[in-house]
Amino acid sequence: MTLKDSFQKWQETTLKKSLDKFSERRPRFETSAGIEIPRVALPDDAGREDHAPTYLEKLGFPGDYPYTRGVQPTMYRSRFWTMRQYAGFSTAEESNKRYRYLLEQGQTGLSVAFDLPTQIGYDADDPIAAGEVGKVGVSISSMRDMMQLFDQIPLDKVSTSMTINAPAGVLLAMYIAVAKRQGADMRQLRGTIQNDILKEYVARGTYIFPPAPSMRLITDIFQFCAADVPYWNTISISGYHIREAGSTAVQEVAFTLANGIAYVEAALQAGLDVDAFAGQLSFFFNAHNNLLEEVAKFRAARRMWARIMRERFHAQKPSSWQLRFHTQTAGSTLTAQQPENNVVRVTLQALSAVLGGTQSLHTNSMDEALWLPTQKSVRVALRTQQIIAYESGVADSIDPLAGSYLIEQMTDEIERQALDYIAKIDEMGGALQSIERGFMQNEIQNAAYAAQQQIERKEQIVVGVNQFQVKEEMTLERLRVDPSIELGQKAKLKELRENRDQSVVDQLLGRLVTAANGEENLMLLFIECVENDITLGEICNTLRGVWGEYVAEGF
Repeated sequence: MTLKDSFQKWQETTLKKSLDKFSERRPRFETSAGIEIPRVALPDDAGREDHAPTYLEKLGFPGDYPYTRGVQPTMYRSRFWTMRQYAGFSTAEESNKRYRYLLEQGQTGLSVAFDLPTQIGYDADDPIAAGEVGKVGVSISSMRDMMQLFDQIPLDKVSTSMTINAPAGVLLAMYIAVAKRQGADMRQLRGTIQNDILKEYVARGTYIFPPAPSMRLITDIFQFCAADVPYWNTISISGYHIREAGSTAVQEVAFTLANGIAYVEAALQAGLDVDAFAGQLSFFFNAHNNLLEEVAKFRAARRMWARIMRERFHAQKPSSWQLRFHTQTAGSTLTAQQPENNVVRVTLQALSAVLGGTQSLHTNSMDEALWLPTQKSVRVALRTQQIIAYESGVADSIDPLAGSYLIEQMTDEIERQALDYIAKIDEMGGALQSIERGFMQNEIQNAAYAAQQQIERKEQIVVGVNQFQVKEEMTLERLRVDPSIELGQKAKLKELRENRDQSVVDQLLGRLVTAANGEENLMLLFIECVENDITLGEICNTLRGVWGEYVAEGF
């Protein structure tokens, strides 16, 4: 069978099923000169008998194994990627205004940033939260805050991503409780929680509990959502922060997929069937400056995960093989010098994500190296995505760089080197053991040090930083978070505690201690707790009392 024959079969099966459900944006895609743009471009020698096996093994067709060319048969010809802008600051009221503004400006999904106290499970009135309330994200201590955060936003109509890890189950419980108050069916909710604790131990640091109970919380979420919130992505296995910490593109892929393997193994050990939860796994990658390497990275990761799930874990459903991912442009590449240049950097990075086949995208704002982004700079960042989508033409054909000698060679090489890393991690006993030994951390630190040396020696030019500098006076508008909001959050919590039924609170927290010491799934109890005005900090402190806290060792 020739490649042309295989392509014809794909059109009659995979493609037809997709088009029967989702029509394409236009009946015909063409350039300004009237040149038709093919849905999928094939090599000139597609009629050769000996070409098909190698092509199908390495590339395949969109929506078919090994998904090198994309997880959907029509990709952006039917619907653009979800345009999310990661946002959250100050109070729930202030963040709600920003969300509604972004939705009015054409954003198609929400992405919630939480402040540091929320991320590590403390209420706004906890002494450890002093000075950090609402600074790098929105302050959420109770379900009442969550209700305000999504005021006038129907949760059954939007897709929401929440960057939360250690207390992810509690924040998801609050989200579900708010949706129920709105009258929504939780089986229809769509979104993602990051819920990736392993990369916190490696690269970010917002962990609470030791590894064993942390992994239990994650598998509890897998099990609960598989049964009750089937369209929710239960984890966003994150390479983003690994790359922000200084890793190379290869390390980003290798360590992210190694963590993914660990989560799948933990779920299997908890008794879950791989095909019951694998379709709800998602990934989160960085988009850096080297456009061609980034495109190859995304393609390699997709192919690797398909083979891992099919060959290593023997998943049977095609949806279990598909690596679906969100992308954010690289915060670590933003410069405080000549910040307007960051618009260009973000554009190149966003373009690489689109050319690489992302399902969702956040574009950083030009001023984020200086302070929280202003409304104007966020709008420019969103417009960057919209210009790529509507004006550039790159979304009109699927995997448009496929077949480039360089792209295919780089895709293969990234896969080869990443698989070598995964083999080393397997020899150590898996991702958790490699983290405990400091392997991933040391590899990232060495890569970051080497990259910094290249910049200092001017082997790597960063425009406006080590070359092409100018004397400049900063004229950008600045967003300031009012420090008095901390007092307001404390007052809200005081009022909440004075007016709730303390006997119910005590009874539920007692049940939580018993459940944490046992084996029952904690998610339904989390929902019951937050519906009765038990706060995030109270839940997490109760669990701290049972499980203790993780303390990182020096390496």
